[in-house]
Amino acid sequence: MKAAARTLDDWTQTAEGALELLILLDQLPRNAFRGTAHMFATDPLARTVADTAIAAGQDMEIEPLLRGFIYLPFMHSEDLADQECSVRLNEPLGGDSLAYAIEHRDIIVRFGRFPHRNAVLGRETTPEEAAFLADGGFAG
Repeated sequence: MKAAARTLDDWTQTAEGALELLILLDQLPRNAFRGTAHMFATDPLARTVADTAIAAGQDMEIEPLLRGFIYLPFMHSEDLADQECSVRLNEPLGGDSLAYAIEHRDIIVRFGRFPHRNAVLGRETTPEEAAFLADGGFAG
């Protein structure tokens, strides 16, 4: 994938290009490689692109209905600071965007990771995580 190989980095010169690149880095792998560790392979790069776009104010050039795509790499991160950033960024969007950001953050606060990723990442699931998932906890 050209985006993962960083041959499309020049797309970040415009807000629309950054949005398109983020969809390729964050959303495409989650759908194309669902159920495998590859679905998370470009997350660090997506996070970097999102951070750069936000620092340049490009997120504010994107219409609100699409702006959430710029923020998804923070929501998908297992880092609590990124989760707090996700909530803060999604607050002005409100609605489902904010609700999902809070839900993701709260899972990281509780477990320090997303339990539903354990199987595909080869991680051991704790009894508390297993109970959470069995009770219908967030499944990705």
